[in-house]
Amino acid sequence: MQHIVNVAGMTIGGEGLPVLIAGPCVIENRESATQIAAFLKDLTDELQVPFVFKTSYDKANRTALKSYRGPGLSKGLEIISGIKSKLDIPVISDVHRFSEIESAAQVLDIIQIPAFMCRQTDFVVAVSETGKPVNIKKGQFLAPWDVEHIVEKVISTGNDQVLLTERGSSFGYNNLVVDFRSLHIMRRLGRPVIFDATHSVQLPGGAGCTSGGQREFVPMMARAAMAAGVDGIFLEVHPNPDKALCDGPNSVLLQQLRPLLEQLLAIRKVCHKTHHNMSPKEVSCYRC
Repeated sequence: MQHIVNVAGMTIGGEGLPVLIAGPCVIENRESATQIAAFLKDLTDELQVPFVFKTSYDKANRTALKSYRGPGLSKGLEIISGIKSKLDIPVISDVHRFSEIESAAQVLDIIQIPAFMCRQTDFVVAVSETGKPVNIKKGQFLAPWDVEHIVEKVISTGNDQVLLTERGSSFGYNNLVVDFRSLHIMRRLGRPVIFDATHSVQLPGGAGCTSGGQREFVPMMARAAMAAGVDGIFLEVHPNPDKALCDGPNSVLLQQLRPLLEQLLAIRKVCHKTHHNMSPKEVSCYRC
C-alpha cells in the first residue's frame, strides 16, 4: 500500500493526478518570482494539475564562490510567504543548514532535503521533526534501494510524510544519467516518487565556474518518467533561461510548459495503472 502525502489540502501519491512542482531555481527578485508563480498557478488551474511552487531563498551548493545564491533566508522566506499568501498555493524550498529549519518550517508546506545532504542523518532527522512533509532529493551518488534507509530516518521521528525525488546519477565527470528503473524501485518502497526532469539534464560544473545543462532533453525525460508511473514532475522554469542567474542551461522556457503538460497528461491517461508495492526485504534484492 502506498502512503499518501497531504500538502495544503491536496494529496500526492496513490491514484490521484501527478503533481507539478515547478518554479525558478532561485529567487532573483520579488517581481519575477511572483510573475512566474502566477503564470504556473493559472496554467495548472486551467489544466487541473495539482501544483506546488518551488524556488530557493539561498542556494548554498553553487559551483563557485561568486555564483549567485539568492536573497538569503530572511528576505527569501518573506518573498515566498508573500507569494504563498497572495496566490493561495503550497510552496517548497530546500534547506541547507540546521539554523534555517525552524524559520523555514513556519513558511514552507514541504521542506526539501538537498541531494548532497540526503545522507546527513542528524540533518534529515531535524527536518523531519518539524512534522512537515519532507522531499528527499536522492543523491547523485546513491543507489535507489539505499533510499530506504533515509525513509527510515524520517519515519523514526513519527513523520510519515515523505516524497522521494530522482534527479539523476553521476556518470563520469560533469555528467548525469538517469536509470529509469530507479523510479519503479523507489516507488515500491511505498512512497510517492517525483522525477526532477531539469536537474537530471544538468552538467554539474560543466561550464567551468557554473553548471551546464541540456534543456532540450527535458521534455523527453519527463515523458518517459510519466510513462513509468511517477507521482509528480519537478521542473525548473524561467521566462528567459539564457538570462537566468542560476541553472539556466537546464531550465524550461516558461512559454513551452503548456504543450509539455498536455503531453504528460495524455501519457498519464494512457499508461496509468496500479503499481503494486514490495516490502523493503524485496527491494533489497535489487542489490544482487
